[in-house]
Amino acid sequence: MDRIRVVVADDEPVVRAALAELVEADGTLELVGVAEDAQQAIDLVLRERPDVALLDVKMPAGGGSRAAREIRIGSHQTRVVALSAYEDRASVLEMLRAGAVGYLVKGTRAADIVKMVRNVTRGDVVLSTEVMGDILEELTGRLQVEGEEEEVLKAQSARIRDVLDNGRLSMVFQPIVDLEEEVVVGFEALARFPFAAERATETWFTEAAAVGLRRDLELAAIEAALEVLPEAPQEPFLSVNAMPETLASTGLAELLAAAPAERLVVEITEHAPVQDYDALNSAIRRMRASGIRLAVDDAGSGFASLRHILQLAPDMIKIDNALTRNVYKDPARRALAAGLISFAAELGATVVAEGIQSRQELEALRELGVRYGQGFYLGRPGPIADVMSIEHLTR
Repeated sequence: MDRIRVVVADDEPVVRAALAELVEADGTLELVGVAEDAQQAIDLVLRERPDVALLDVKMPAGGGSRAAREIRIGSHQTRVVALSAYEDRASVLEMLRAGAVGYLVKGTRAADIVKMVRNVTRGDVVLSTEVMGDILEELTGRLQVEGEEEEVLKAQSARIRDVLDNGRLSMVFQPIVDLEEEVVVGFEALARFPFAAERATETWFTEAAAVGLRRDLELAAIEAALEVLPEAPQEPFLSVNAMPETLASTGLAELLAAAPAERLVVEITEHAPVQDYDALNSAIRRMRASGIRLAVDDAGSGFASLRHILQLAPDMIKIDNALTRNVYKDPARRALAAGLISFAAELGATVVAEGIQSRQELEALRELGVRYGQGFYLGRPGPIADVMSIEHLTR
């Protein structure tokens, strides 16, 4: 029977010599060579292709974990056994993640080391009793955490399914106002869910994303908004929200096909990541061909909004409330808002200021040249029949 070829790597000369002597003394093992650090161990293993590499965890040049990772990549047949004075959980897990199939604490009896070498060549994973308890505790803890996370996801999925299957999604509408003419020119559709006090609207969409149901939930919200459109006056437009993957989906295209396109605006949020602008623009071109307009929401809250604007050339840019808040007394916000308004004008895009909370903000935005606004000062979200009147702009 062929002897098992072994490499020994340890930075301590005494330990290295003892391990080499142990291997040479056993008739079933063959010592291929010894190394003093991780790099020497890697070079030796890749050159000699031994059956087993006994690696010290804490040796120089990257440690046993580095050696184990590179050996696993470059010499698939070599089985790595970690040998260390360290019994802590972190060291054990580090080596196991790096590819070790055995872990022995220094001081283990010679017979047990030889037995482990033989066992790992047969495909076994072997841990010494000194570290087994820590590993079992770690694995038990991880399984418990994973189980708890799975239960949370199941509960989230059940809540979203309940809303989708039982029609528990409702819509409210917030007016978008012409600040010069003082009339409502549009309304944004906003989803509302059961138990609103316990879970915010955006939390529902975040949880839906976590269980793969965000697109379904967004489509359900858009469908619910479109169902109310016949009840609204004929002039104002309806604005609905969609993430990029929803916007590019056939489901949205089918929903919008039967709707009055000239009255529709689809908003994409600044916070929505776009993986493929070319694919998204293809979907947008099809919508625009039918008369639907595109808005970039939350503009000014981060760099992504500027990229959306440059890549998508929206018809409408909605300035985030982070810029409108206290714009009348904050020179920095005023300057940023003015720059974004000028930028939109160069692009030929309509500007809507969101989050207007006071008359001072309203007047400051008027002075900056903002034509359209939205916010609690102009009108709170509510049923479609209640969002058409504004009574306080001229007070």
